Formats: sequence, structure tokens, C-alpha cells
Amino acid sequence: MHPDDDNPPPRPRWLGWALIAFGLLVALGMLNLGVRMVLSAKPAQADAPQQPTSTAPVAGVAEVPQTSSLAGQALVQASDCLRCHGMDRRYVGPSFRQIADRYRAQPDAANYLARKIREGSVGVWGRTVMPRHPQVNEAQSSDMARWLLSLPPAQAAAPQ
Repeated sequence: MHPDDDNPPPRPRWLGWALIAFGLLVALGMLNLGVRMVLSAKPAQADAPQQPTSTAPVAGVAEVPQTSSLAGQALVQASDCLRCHGMDRRYVGPSFRQIADRYRAQPDAANYLARKIREGSVGVWGRTVMPRHPQVNEAQSSDMARWLLSLPPAQAAAPQ
């Protein structure tokens, strides 16, 4: 047995300080991320769509009852749609109001958007891929599309 085996060489002191500094940086980064998530949740609630009063006109559909519109809104909020789409702001994909403005005048818009929700698409809004959602059934995607088309038009940006 070698005489140094019982007493290992001492570790450099800077290594301990480096580990402590790294741990502090990780903790501060996680704290920063948590604070930013909490602060970003508050504007998203203020950005929520206005509740339709009774019915909303939709091209291609006679009238959308309020219950269908509310069900569609609940389905959108419960799904992963809000990860890529904002109400008024474009994130990964276009905003909900941009989609509604583009397809509102088309006669078969609700069915078209419902199919796009279920099957996904690419190339319609650039090279961004919208993944398919096989877990959403036809009735759910129709409710989601009707809610989307019932949104009021996007307001023009106010001049500054």
C-alpha cells in the first residue's frame, strides 16, 4: 500500500468557491424564470377575449350560440393552443385575431379551421409548422373554430 492512500491530496480551494458560485447562478436563474412566468401570466389574463353576449355571426354558419362559443373558448384554454398563439400577439404562430380576420369572410371557414386543428398544417402562415392534434375530436375542433371566428376584429393600432 502506498503511504499517500490514507490521506488523499487536498482539493484546491477555488473549486469549492466555483461550485458555490455555480449553485447561486442556477438558483438566481430559476428565481428569475419563476418571476417572469408569474408576471407574464397577469397580462395574458387581461388579454383574454371578451365574452360574447348572445350570438356571434360567423361566415358559413347561421349563428353560433353562446354555449358553443364558451365551450370552444374553454377547449382552447385547456389545450396547448396558447403555447403558440396569443390573443392579439403573434408568438410561434399567428394570433387568434389574425386567424379570425383572415378566414372570417370564407363560407366554409369553420370546417376548414376545424380540420386544420385536427390534422395540422404547414406553409399557410410561413414555414411554421402547426402540429396535428389527434386527441381533439371533430365536435371539439368545430367548437374551437367557431369560437375563433366569433372573436371581434383586431383593432387598428393607435397612432402615436
